[in-house]
Order: sequence, then structure tokens, then C-alpha cells
Amino acid sequence: SLTDSPVTLKILQNWVPRVSPYFDKEHYTYVGHQIVIQESIEHFGAVVWPGALALSQYLESNQEQFNLKDKRVLEIGAGTGLLSIVACILGAYVTATDLPEVLENLSYNISRNTQNMNMHKPEVRKLVWGEDLNEDFPVSTYHYDFLLATDVVYHHTALDPLLATMVYFCKPGTVLLWANKFRFSTDYEFLEKLCDIFNVTILAEFPESNVKLIKATARDN
Repeated sequence: SLTDSPVTLKILQNWVPRVSPYFDKEHYTYVGHQIVIQESIEHFGAVVWPGALALSQYLESNQEQFNLKDKRVLEIGAGTGLLSIVACILGAYVTATDLPEVLENLSYNISRNTQNMNMHKPEVRKLVWGEDLNEDFPVSTYHYDFLLATDVVYHHTALDPLLATMVYFCKPGTVLLWANKFRFSTDYEFLEKLCDIFNVTILAEFPESNVKLIKATARDN
């Protein structure tokens, strides 16, 4: 429940800016692997946000509690792909999704960081929140053990479709892990709506970055 005290954590400085002819590449280290992420200033989805760092770090540190090995993982709003790459390294079958205009950079980052490695080959797919879900991801075929989302809630107009997407994919047996920097009243309103629908626990808080890490599961009917 929300009354449980969340763990207070810091986002570790486990990225190292490198002197490089490419100003837009960042180097991260998770689970013993160096990950090189190409960012783009053209889209919100092409920058690494603090929620992705927080959840990547949490999954790396809590592998017994959240064992991703051979699990089916869907990331919505995958952005640069950092979290999906970390989930791959942790042994998951990963599907990384985002808007069409983000997919080229997302595919590039995931491919360059997972090729020639002994892991399940990740998939990159288009997913527009709330649109064509049953056509593109029919319930009869697609079931995920984990649904991951980071910094998907901010000041935009797609919050209702986002919530509908979370509800669609978060079936009994699915664990939703959502990390978000809380900036606006709309962020807290979204959390309230989530609490109305799911069993919700705040797992951790990162006070210096205002990031909360939230676990949600479907309620038993």
C-alpha cells in the first residue's frame, strides 16, 4: 500500500561524459556493461530522463525481487532505449515501443548495444498510446510479465490514452514499474487515477531528482 515507507535512494552517477566528436552520445554502465546512448534534441523521446536512470539502477540492484531473466517485458515510451537495453542485459525478452518518429534512434541504440551479446534479441515496435492496441497487440497473443514506463507522465494531452494503455497491458500477473519525475499537479492526479484502478506501492523515492518509483498490479476481481 502507499502507507509503506518507500526506500529513499540517490540516482548514482554511473554515467561518464566522454570527450568525443559526438556531443550527443552518453556512456552509462549497468550490470557490468558499458552502454552508449545517442541522444537527439529533436524529440522528448530522444533524451535520457532521470526516471530511466532510476529504474535501470533499481532493476540492477534488485534482481532477486524483480528477476527479469526469460521474462517478457514491454517498455512503453522507450525513448532512447536505455532501460530496454538494461532489461535485455538482465535476460528479458524485451519489446521497446514508442512513437514512429522516435523509432529510428531507438532502434539504433538498442541494436548497437545488444548485438553480439548472448541475450534474447529485443524487438522495437511502434505504439501510440491508446491507439490500435487490440489490432497490434491482441490479448490472445501478447502477455507481458513486466510493463516498464519512465517519465511518461508530464505536461501533455495524452494522459488518458496513456492510462488506458497501462490498463490494457497490465493484466493479472503483470507487474507495472513506473518511474517518474514529479513536477506538476497533473502528475499526482495521474498517480491518484492509477491508485483507483490498481494495487499501487511506492517502492522508492529519489528526493534530489523528485523521482518516485511505483509498482502497480491488477486487482483481483
